[in-house]
Amino acid sequence: MLRRNLTHTRRNPMVLFNAVLFPVVIMLLFVKVFGGAFSVGGAYVDYATPGMLVMAVAYGLGATAMAVHDDMAKGVINRFKVMDVSRGAVLTGQVVVTTVRCLAANAAIVGVAFAMGFDPGADVLDWLGVVGLVVLLSFATGWLTIALGLAAKSAESAGLTSVPLVMLPFLSSAFVPADTMGAGVRQFAEYQPFTPIIETLRGLLAGHPSGGDALAAFAWCAGLSVVGYLWAVSSFTKRA
Repeated sequence: MLRRNLTHTRRNPMVLFNAVLFPVVIMLLFVKVFGGAFSVGGAYVDYATPGMLVMAVAYGLGATAMAVHDDMAKGVINRFKVMDVSRGAVLTGQVVVTTVRCLAANAAIVGVAFAMGFDPGADVLDWLGVVGLVVLLSFATGWLTIALGLAAKSAESAGLTSVPLVMLPFLSSAFVPADTMGAGVRQFAEYQPFTPIIETLRGLLAGHPSGGDALAAFAWCAGLSVVGYLWAVSSFTKRA
């Protein structure tokens, strides 16, 4: 299933663009165009990079939702049912390929960040923590996106199911500190899922991880994983 999904990704340039290149374009836009307008107490590229890592994960989710819906709509699952194929592998393969795409996008983001002067204070263990958190976030949002794709009524609506997840980083501390936002937006930014994840990545990359943010980030990822998995399995069982 992983090989099949990777082949589909390789043969669809738009998937690679949305998952890898578009987050890089967004990063260049914010750092090079808007970055001088923000006061974050240091180099803006250092501040923005953790948020862009999360943004790159979110931008790769639309392809997953559409792929899952496409398999269900075109009867591919019915073919798998009469073959010696584990039903669990069908969904798990989508989660794994989503994680692989997200890691590739994050590698591109980090490479571009270094080219723009990114200067992290992270040691080897901190970098391992960054990779681990990105994998956990990709895994969690992957299951949630699969559930949304299975619930969608059309290919167009499947592609739109990931839009709320794409918008959440914009309403977090990804680009500006939450305490600089207006009332209402500030409270939403402080308590939504992506903010503690971004702050944990920011602390790890700076070499000063925060235990409180890390605990909240892990709790959100675990919660999203469980909800997404149970929802996806339930929807898949009913439709397959």
